[in-house]
Amino acid sequence: MLKGEDFGRLFETFEQTAFRLETLAVYDVDEEREEFADFLAGKGLPPESSDNPWVRSMTDLGKQVTRVHVLRSPLSDYLRYELASYPGNIKAGESIGIIDTAHQEVPGLPGHDFWLFDDARVYRMHYTDAGQFLGAELLPEDHLDEYRRYRETALANAVPFREYTAA
Repeated sequence: MLKGEDFGRLFETFEQTAFRLETLAVYDVDEEREEFADFLAGKGLPPESSDNPWVRSMTDLGKQVTRVHVLRSPLSDYLRYELASYPGNIKAGESIGIIDTAHQEVPGLPGHDFWLFDDARVYRMHYTDAGQFLGAELLPEDHLDEYRRYRETALANAVPFREYTAA
């Protein structure tokens, strides 16, 4: 399984498209702990989150980054924090959709996260029960059609983020 810098290189080496399906209510990310605590204390997000530099590093090269987050309201504190960062991701060029299972059940989606790069490589994400990242597992090519269907199902049923927040 890939993690750390090896996992990070995937975002430097994909050529055209990166799709993410997110399914967890909490992600326990070391690099976000202080920022998350500040958010909970009412301090808001740091200025750079208004135009996410990580997303921009990909979209400025003409690459497409898309995410669908499957969640359930009411939102956990972590999801409120994560969704607060989405406008900056969108400004940087990421396309984000939401499937809220409290309002809409979507059969045919996996109960785990994954990244699909260039329609050619799929990485299943593994986490602890507390949301700590364990690693990304490259799945065999014979899983590609299945994960492409997951992507298409998610995209067909997702509400654009701005519509979700307006409702």
